[in-house]
Amino acid sequence: MTSFTLDTEPGKLETYLQQKAWLRPGERLLRISKPGEGNMNVVLRLHTDSRSLILKQSRPYVQKYPQIPAPLDRIGVEYQFYKAVFGSGVSKHMPEILGYAAEDHLMLLEDLGESEDLTTLYTRRTVSEDTLTTLVSVMESIHSTGAVKGFPENLQLRQLNHQHIFVLPYAEDNGFPLDQIQPGLEALAKPIKTDRILKGRITALGEKYLSRGATLLHGDYYPGSWLESEGKVYVIDPEFSFLGFPEFDLGVMAAHMYMATSRAEMLPALWDRYSLPLDRGLVQQVAGTEILRRLIGLAQLPLERSLDEKSALLEQACNWISNEN
Repeated sequence: MTSFTLDTEPGKLETYLQQKAWLRPGERLLRISKPGEGNMNVVLRLHTDSRSLILKQSRPYVQKYPQIPAPLDRIGVEYQFYKAVFGSGVSKHMPEILGYAAEDHLMLLEDLGESEDLTTLYTRRTVSEDTLTTLVSVMESIHSTGAVKGFPENLQLRQLNHQHIFVLPYAEDNGFPLDQIQPGLEALAKPIKTDRILKGRITALGEKYLSRGATLLHGDYYPGSWLESEGKVYVIDPEFSFLGFPEFDLGVMAAHMYMATSRAEMLPALWDRYSLPLDRGLVQQVAGTEILRRLIGLAQLPLERSLDEKSALLEQACNWISNEN
């Protein structure tokens, strides 16, 4: 367990930061705010008399869902990811690490300024060509880092993620109140939950996700991990990163681009921008599975769509998993 629990009382936190030499000489912590709603970790914005900083701490549970246990060392995985890509062209699209305390599961980061995450794409229903190109370029740069020697397996967090991507959404008695999310959603989910062939393909994909690969992945490459500030795109929150297969990141991105725009041509638009070798059928299967889990699983999105629109999304997802189109 951590020896220091992140405190929102400026005096206590200032003392801790001074002990770590994370504040400049004479620098004072004036106030603390929240930069947004963190899903996995506690995230605070620190306002000093000369700058602002971001401080993150992992806890033994998911911050958004405290009833779900989560490994404490995920902040360490995020730290190792940033170290692995530091100095490459991609690092300009990520915050700089200013401090790391493994014993307290804490990391101090550059504040990228007032920004919004790109979950706004679900409302806009469109994405610019420049943003799309930048995001694929950043992903490709991450993948080009290759197999980082000694990179954490991150198996505990992957096992948690595996349950919510590849298992729980398709269990017939999973307890997810889908009709409370949107009346009629449970009826849309039922044929998927009873399709043994489809579920078999998803199970096989899940086994591949848990296996060790040779490519550094972000691991959660979706709009909640992308920021836009003053016209520049940033990628954050790589705590799900691991060495795996590149089609996973690309498939997750494709799923969210399709859910945001309802344009099935988003898949070829992405892989036409991606120059490294990949299995397009595998990208489709990942994209389809990500759509299913986001629509009928626990990890819901701010996605305002009619039941008919969600039905069309689910149908396309199932087709992609079956590699039918």
